[in-house]
Amino acid sequence: MIYPIVAYGDPVLKAKGKDIPQDYPSLQKLIDDMYETMYNAHGVGLAAPQIGKSIRLFVIDSAPFEEDEEKKKLAVKKAFINPQILKEEGDEWAFEEGCLSIPGVREDVFRPERVTIRYRDEQWQEHEEVFDGMVARIIQHEYDHIEGILFTDHLSGFKKRLLKGRLTKITKGDVDADYRMKFLGAKR
Repeated sequence: MIYPIVAYGDPVLKAKGKDIPQDYPSLQKLIDDMYETMYNAHGVGLAAPQIGKSIRLFVIDSAPFEEDEEKKKLAVKKAFINPQILKEEGDEWAFEEGCLSIPGVREDVFRPERVTIRYRDEQWQEHEEVFDGMVARIIQHEYDHIEGILFTDHLSGFKKRLLKGRLTKITKGDVDADYRMKFLGAKR
């Protein structure tokens, strides 16, 4: 099932997600649906708040960032259940980030190059892993979502003021996206 993506302005995007119990109903179906929703929207990551669920779950697939077919085979495709970032380290580097909940807005965000994260997988096994580069960035971006943080929160006050009009339009449903979206208070 493909969910509509929750648009900027919805309070669920600013709420901290709650831990998921092991007996969470239809968890595997939800994860499968999140992958389907992410691929439908041409994303590389999707967090549960972006489909209106305030829980600590996100999925990623870094393959679209890999140009070489051999490297695509090494791409990271994972679901992260109840993740906890333990450490962020290394030099901060800028990359132009976007977000499925904020279509048409892209800005440089600085993030550390490496992340250590503890999480549960789909079989409820606990893992502690280190990721770096683009995969670390995707993880940090999606992790922010379950903490109630958007990439625009990392921007300077000046950049935020420049984007205010565009962000307001998104909250009102005045945006072009090639996937279904859910707007707060707007019928669409």
